[in-house]
Amino acid sequence: MAITILITDDQPLQRMGMRMFLDGQPDIDVVGEAANGDDAVRLVAELQPDVVLMDIRMPGMDGIAATRNIVDKKSGTAGPWVLLLTTFDLDEYVLAGLEAGASGFLTKDAEPADLLSAIRAVAAGDAVIAPAATRRLIDRLAAQSRQAPLRQGAHAPTTVNQLSAREREILIAIGHGLTNSEIAARLYLAESTVKNYVGRIFTKINARDRVQAVIIAYRADLVRADDDPDAVEQNP
Repeated sequence: MAITILITDDQPLQRMGMRMFLDGQPDIDVVGEAANGDDAVRLVAELQPDVVLMDIRMPGMDGIAATRNIVDKKSGTAGPWVLLLTTFDLDEYVLAGLEAGASGFLTKDAEPADLLSAIRAVAAGDAVIAPAATRRLIDRLAAQSRQAPLRQGAHAPTTVNQLSAREREILIAIGHGLTNSEIAARLYLAESTVKNYVGRIFTKINARDRVQAVIIAYRADLVRADDDPDAVEQNP
């Protein structure tokens, strides 16, 4: 079954180029285009796409407000999932978009193969944020007030107190941008075991995905900008 896509961008040429490329993929179906956040919210309700490609800076309702509106109206664990498109890698608006509920971001000059991979990952319920970008995300968080609230609907960082020692260890590793396979190698666990831990952790801290888990880990002071990601403890 094809992944259905809604493209949201205020530039007609940007929408047209993206549509032409995506419509040429056998597993992707572009079902609509929106020129601003208001149109995106309306078309999501009407078309129920799997993934929304969301420009951030648009006139009227911007991509951050539209993302929050779309995510807050979601029910269950199904889509639509929002993938932010930004001109600058982790610009000042990206963090706000991630906290609003986006599942990741790409720059508009990303390679076509990276765009396809990101769409497929987001459609599968995964987050799209590379370890290097995770470090910059933590740096951005460090520059903000620790009193900044999590997005509406998220539990306070005190929920990390519910985690076992091993779960906290794995959440810290997630906060440093490690993948499940990297965590498994570092902690001498089976990757399937790590995957099970991650699922339980997300449930306990009410994290939608790895992006939000990074934010919660930082807000709870489990991860700091000056931490060494190679210093993850290895408990037996």
